[in-house]
Amino acid sequence: MDHTPASAETRTGVSGRVIAWLKASRPTSALGPWLTRLVEAGTQGYPPETKRRLKILNMIAYLIVLTTLVYAIQQTFLDYARYWPIIHINLAIIAVMLAVPFMHRFGPVAAALLILVTECAALLAFTSFLGRESGLHVQYVAFSAAAFVVYGLHRTWLIFSSIAVALVLHILAWFWFPSTAALIATEQDVLDSMYIQAAVTTFGIIAAAVYYAFRLAENAKAETDALLRNILPDTVVERLKAKPAEPVADTFPEASILFADITGFVPLARKLGATDTVALLNTLVSRFDELAERHGVEKIKTIGDAYMVAAGVPEPVPKSAERLARMALSMHAAVAALRAETGHALDMRMGLATGPVMAGVIGRRKFSYDIWGDAVNLAARLETASLPGRIHICPVTHERLADAFDTEPRGAMEIKGVGTQSTWFLVGPRSSI
Repeated sequence: MDHTPASAETRTGVSGRVIAWLKASRPTSALGPWLTRLVEAGTQGYPPETKRRLKILNMIAYLIVLTTLVYAIQQTFLDYARYWPIIHINLAIIAVMLAVPFMHRFGPVAAALLILVTECAALLAFTSFLGRESGLHVQYVAFSAAAFVVYGLHRTWLIFSSIAVALVLHILAWFWFPSTAALIATEQDVLDSMYIQAAVTTFGIIAAAVYYAFRLAENAKAETDALLRNILPDTVVERLKAKPAEPVADTFPEASILFADITGFVPLARKLGATDTVALLNTLVSRFDELAERHGVEKIKTIGDAYMVAAGVPEPVPKSAERLARMALSMHAAVAALRAETGHALDMRMGLATGPVMAGVIGRRKFSYDIWGDAVNLAARLETASLPGRIHICPVTHERLADAFDTEPRGAMEIKGVGTQSTWFLVGPRSSI
């Protein structure tokens, strides 16, 4: 019978498992419904991180089943009389791998132990039949990387125990099964084919495991970075990453601050109930966030139904008052649009002030980027003293907007902590003639 290298593969098909490691990190939602159910079999009830690892194990098990079945069929037609022990071992491996999803009910490492024990035993058995020149024992080296993925990084004692066992079996296979001790006589070209496959498989699994580990690390880093950028300004995030131990504290000679507050919110919330109130606020604040990005201003925070935004922090910008004036007018338009959509009596008071401020990151847990100073306090007072649907501005802001916006005098008024000041209402951009 012609034993050509291309047709004489007698390993369990582990080279196909490289695909498992590369595909395992794809979301199962992209798979067909039936395949999704297979991949998620037995993983219900586990936390997301553990569930992700168990789904990887399921995918590995299914791929082992498929590739091992192909090789068992191939060996059967190749030379059943010669390779029947290997064929039967392959069939036993298939049966064990089909049990992997059921092993999850016994704990998060039960399936991983089953796969690794089965592989260790199978490699030893294959090497005993085919000899060390087949190179199958080289695949024990892959355990040095695979163990970290299938167990989870925190189970160090189990990881290094498995690696130690694989190392010992690798060395024993070399000394126990020279070519003269092989139980099945195999031509050299077949042995060469097996060795090439074992080498490719080992390199592939190690590379795939390292790729997967780095991919998880990069994903975690990207998620952390995205979360930070949702909490802090981009420039502040970069400063924290560059010098994490250095406090972020800055002084700005001039910035503009806007406070906005929904009028009549408490009775409206009582009428709507918790679910609809949160949905309404989420819609409104999301639209404000889009406007802040469009106008190049920095959202500082929301407190209940109040929205605080600034221009000129954390980086100075020209004409900060004009930017924030356009933002305030756009916010009023957004409130009017939502009022028309929902039929709710929505309106906002706003206060806008310009002046020197201080800014920085405060807190150790749930930290935030915040600003302080007389201009901040003044903007808050102006908002409180404003009227529904109006944007109340201070003298400095009025001066900065005089050339580009129309305003309406509010008159002199007593402002707590500031004294008597003349204030104005912002009307809109000045029409060009």
